[in-house]
Amino acid sequence: MVAASPARLRIEGDRSHRARRLSLALALLLVAVALLSLGWGASGTSLTRAVSDWTAGRELAVQDRVVLLDIRLPRVLMGIVVGAALAVSGAVMQGLFRNPLADPGIVGVSAGASLAAIAAIVLGGVLPAWIAGLFGWYLVPCAAFFGGWATTLMLYRIATRRGRTSVATMLLAGIALGAIMGALSGLLVFRASDSQLRDLTFWGLGSLAGANWPKLLAGAPIMAAALVFAPWLARGLNALALGEAAAGHVGIRVQRVKNLAILTVAGATGAAVAVSGGIGFVGIVVPHLLRLASGPDHRHLLVNAALLGALMLLVADMVSRTVVAPAELPIGIVTAIMGGPFFLWILLRNRGVLDL
Repeated sequence: MVAASPARLRIEGDRSHRARRLSLALALLLVAVALLSLGWGASGTSLTRAVSDWTAGRELAVQDRVVLLDIRLPRVLMGIVVGAALAVSGAVMQGLFRNPLADPGIVGVSAGASLAAIAAIVLGGVLPAWIAGLFGWYLVPCAAFFGGWATTLMLYRIATRRGRTSVATMLLAGIALGAIMGALSGLLVFRASDSQLRDLTFWGLGSLAGANWPKLLAGAPIMAAALVFAPWLARGLNALALGEAAAGHVGIRVQRVKNLAILTVAGATGAAVAVSGGIGFVGIVVPHLLRLASGPDHRHLLVNAALLGALMLLVADMVSRTVVAPAELPIGIVTAIMGGPFFLWILLRNRGVLDL
């Protein structure tokens, strides 16, 4: 029998090599889909025509400039940063909880952000005029963001004792707080007017329809900061896969990793919910697919999660604005249709693990 060459053995067993190739493929595909999304829509505006006019030195038509630069471009960029933030948050949470079913909503960030945003929509009319004038249309995004942070701080107080945070306690507390906040949100929805109900329904299911440059500039820096910081958690999350005791023995400051992971998820998810509403399943589906494709190493998983999350949300957004054109589906419906069956498959596939 002829022995395989060392180079062949190295390449076939090197999951990092596969992950790097996947990163390149996802990056190229993301650029292609972003350009397609930029030229995709119900209007007659063509990206090809606009590029042709620009390269020929001709001034863009007013309609093309407004549609491409003021409507579609901020929407595409919003889809990229929101999809990346949700997917990376899911990857971090799954690594922290060592559970493939973990999701950013598990720490209560989404529930807290949603409750605060619903309260801003329903009760905004009774606020003092100086508060309404101070925040303007930023009131709902700001409320959603600070609602997510307040929920995270509340969870810390519940789950932390003597300087140590219990992941199990945080998990259960997140479920309990999510139920409480869901009930409070229901009470607010019950007293909402008909016009407010339309806003609540569309916002609660998630949408990129309201994307514009001010909203993008308000939320993107927070999500970008979380995405840049997340890879620094990779070594700690890899060690936590062996258990907290083993991670501590190899020099990982476990409590510090927990704190930074939760704060990163809170910032990324809170900002995402603030600008786009509740969009589910991205944080579950994307990391699990990548673990199947290229392994669990968070050094590559977090980068690829950002790329695939952005790609998934752009595709979902294209479907949402064309499947019932000229109307538009909330993007949360599309991601639920895409992610629901996949979530069920994950659950059935891991029944043996979850029963332990």
